[in-house]
Amino acid sequence: MARIERALLAPYDKTGIAEFAKELHARGAELLATHGTARALKAAGIPVKEVSEHTGFPEILGGRVKTLHPKIHGGLLGRRDDPEHRAQMAEHGIAPIDLLCLNLYPFVATIRKPGVTLAEAVEQIDIGGPAMLRAAAKNHAHVVPLVEAVDYAEFLARLDRGELDPSYRKQLAAKAYRHTALYDAAIANHLAASGPADFPTSLVLVAELRQRLRYGENPHQRGALYRLPGDAGIAGAEVLGGKELSYNNLNDAAAAHQAVAEFDEPAVVVVKHANPCGAAADASLLEAFRRAWEADATSAFGGIVAFNRPLTADVAEAIAEPGRFVEVILAPEIPEESREILANRAKWGKNCRLLVVARGDPPGASGFEIRSIPGGLLVQEGDRKSVSRADLQVVSRRAPTEAEVRDLCFAQRVCKHVKSNAIVLAKGAAVVGVGAGQMSRVDSSRIAVRKAGARAEGAVFASDAFLPFNDALDVALDAGVTAAIQPGGSKNDAECIRRADERGIAMVFTGIRHFLH
Repeated sequence: MARIERALLAPYDKTGIAEFAKELHARGAELLATHGTARALKAAGIPVKEVSEHTGFPEILGGRVKTLHPKIHGGLLGRRDDPEHRAQMAEHGIAPIDLLCLNLYPFVATIRKPGVTLAEAVEQIDIGGPAMLRAAAKNHAHVVPLVEAVDYAEFLARLDRGELDPSYRKQLAAKAYRHTALYDAAIANHLAASGPADFPTSLVLVAELRQRLRYGENPHQRGALYRLPGDAGIAGAEVLGGKELSYNNLNDAAAAHQAVAEFDEPAVVVVKHANPCGAAADASLLEAFRRAWEADATSAFGGIVAFNRPLTADVAEAIAEPGRFVEVILAPEIPEESREILANRAKWGKNCRLLVVARGDPPGASGFEIRSIPGGLLVQEGDRKSVSRADLQVVSRRAPTEAEVRDLCFAQRVCKHVKSNAIVLAKGAAVVGVGAGQMSRVDSSRIAVRKAGARAEGAVFASDAFLPFNDALDVALDAGVTAAIQPGGSKNDAECIRRADERGIAMVFTGIRHFLH
């Protein structure tokens, strides 16, 4: 049987530590522990020596210095197969430490709390812990580093079988370095976010595995969800019920969440294949849901529905009506009553995924959006620019009415979240037609008009980019739109404005393009 003569226990998360310590003691190990852990072990009747007693030096500076001592780091770093190391350890009274059980202060949990201050976050930056973990992991040929309670049982079983082999030790060392890397990345990103936003010379990207997915976009592709340190949004959503989320569910849910966050008033966005197929804003969340669904009920079937207000019981009743099927529902709050209505009134209710996610979370902890390409990463600032009345430049002879201004701003906010080339038709702060992801803008316009049907009469027209020709606009004008919003900036702007004036519609430029690929 392999043997652990001395173990240092200093986990912040003390889950299972008393039971683990008891098993180590039963196997003849001397136990060392920092003050908090020692107190917990003593309360459980387990013999333990505090680190300050072992080093002969007290904890100082409010606990900031307690393990930064040669008797600790020498015990972790000393090579047992090096005669010179052994001699120096004996000369200085440094006892070998064969196992380190440690995880770090809850920095990530702290920065996820609403309203946390920088000073509060800084106090959760662990110094001694990472130093010890890195020391033990570096010397893993002689010291076993354990950072998760889930590994305690396997370690004890291997210890009893004498199987603390080099491969196993290397795996635990790698996990320890991942633990410290995640920790340092969270700190680096949080501190960087507190200052001027800029692209760092090196991008620290470390994420923790939240769950393995059934598969990726297709069944033959493996998939997983990782969560960035300190980040919120969909990756940190609370899942209240339903089937396991898929890769595509999560991707669509992220699109829906970002789209619905555009609106301050009660709003609902329905997403299918990462594109909004319906959206509406209304003083009544129930009315907003009905109008968002009716924008394209065929596409909405089996889609993702996102709310920017708590999901009330009357809205849950409407979602559960016959003829509707929803894969995922997102809201900042889903009360128990609403959950029961969905589970009991809809045949699919028990399988529907319910996600609670806060309103308006940023796309990433760093403020950057990141996309992988073969051999590298594309990084950009998140598109946080939302069109407002102040951005509207009236370029036509006729100015838009008050109702048209509201619809133009609404349509452009939705258009921002539609894959380019994007055209959105809206009326009464509700989408009536969407054309998404076409290779030509005129085709997107044709699709939006076809989706809208008779509802295009009196609607407004929004384009995510300038109109290089009048063809896309002409399709919408022939269907009866009365106002248009676009960035402007084309060589043919004058011709486009002339067409608007010929047809008597209002046209506004924003100077803001919203490509989404």
